[in-house]
Amino acid sequence: MTCEVMSERPGVVHTLAMNPAFGPLLRDWRETRRMTQEQLAFAAEVSTRHVSFVENGRTQPSRQMVLLLATALDVPLRERNALLVAAGFAAVYRETDFEAPELEHVRRAVEFLLTRAEPYPAVVIDSAYNVRRANLGAGRLFAALLPRPPPRFNLLELLFDPAGLRPLCVEWEALAATLLERAHREAVLDGPRSPSAAALREVLARADLPPRLRQRSPAGPLPLVIPVRLRLGDLEIGLFSTLTMLGSPADVTTQELRLESFFPADDATERWVRSLAE
Repeated sequence: MTCEVMSERPGVVHTLAMNPAFGPLLRDWRETRRMTQEQLAFAAEVSTRHVSFVENGRTQPSRQMVLLLATALDVPLRERNALLVAAGFAAVYRETDFEAPELEHVRRAVEFLLTRAEPYPAVVIDSAYNVRRANLGAGRLFAALLPRPPPRFNLLELLFDPAGLRPLCVEWEALAATLLERAHREAVLDGPRSPSAAALREVLARADLPPRLRQRSPAGPLPLVIPVRLRLGDLEIGLFSTLTMLGSPADVTTQELRLESFFPADDATERWVRSLAE
């Protein structure tokens, strides 16, 4: 498809091959970020008219303009590649396998952080909540909680699985509602085609999920700390977690990595965690 489009310079017209997929995709991201065309134009330092023309297909954006608008919208690297491809350009951000030699320095940094967290549990997860690395503290914790650990660890699945952590959680539904809301917000930030959005859809499609959890909770700030209380026989343990982003400005894989560290919420849990290490 070709059409005549206006240049950013008045009076200049170019004939370009148009890709109709880019405009709607850009509009989706703008609306996801709850920005008007005027706000996006201001953030990208271009005219509102140019944003409008790009969205409705009257102007073909340059590669630089695609990246400029994606940066203004804070689009994740994975989805920036999708925007580039939709506009007819090649993807520019690598998605390197985590085990590849090129990421050896990243793996060494990850191992250092995991070791420093001992004796407390810590894991490195990707945007789909898959556990990519775990320290010894996490291994001891999961071994104590799950006599038959699954071959593949996914933190979101474990929480909702009746054969996983679900029956061990005290006030499971309240915890599940909070974590689902966090997952919803992460999926919005990452985009509907992201691994985080796919992981959320899998949980929402579970037949054993209570219907009330399929509806989003009223908008509001998430708690700064999400405590998790687990009942293990006569013992009740309490944990809370912190998230550290391990992102890289040039690689999709590393941008999506997060370090989740678990800390005791009370003295009894502190003693229990340290007893596992002994």
